Amino acid sequence: MSYVDFAEEHVAGVLRLCGAEGWPTFPADPARALRVLTAPGVVTVVALEDGAVVGFAQMLTDGEIQAFLNLVVVAAAARGRGIGTRLVREAFARSGAQRVDLLALEESTGFYHSFAHRTFAGYRVYPGGEPSDA
Repeated sequence: MSYVDFAEEHVAGVLRLCGAEGWPTFPADPARALRVLTAPGVVTVVALEDGAVVGFAQMLTDGEIQAFLNLVVVAAAARGRGIGTRLVREAFARSGAQRVDLLALEESTGFYHSFAHRTFAGYRVYPGGEPSDA
């Protein structure tokens, strides 16, 4: 297993993972996904097994104080092996930040409780109304 910075060659694997999770936004526009995953202030790390993308994490960072963990996904067949934990740690190490904030779906809170943390309430705000592809 290797953990590397995201590159254009990884986009198809990332899109497959998102599609498998039922996350339509990235697969709907691969060019936009590539721009988002490589935008300034974004750290994206992929887990590779035998050259195939089996997981990725995307983090936004100011490079100094704070980062925000946007996405973490590991292929269903590869879960339970510590890949997600390592992806979060690798992205955090590359972020330059002192802390990471995140929002989590209720079904994933057990994973995040494995990290040293404090729990806060959070909101996702859509100023123009909730989009259908959220």
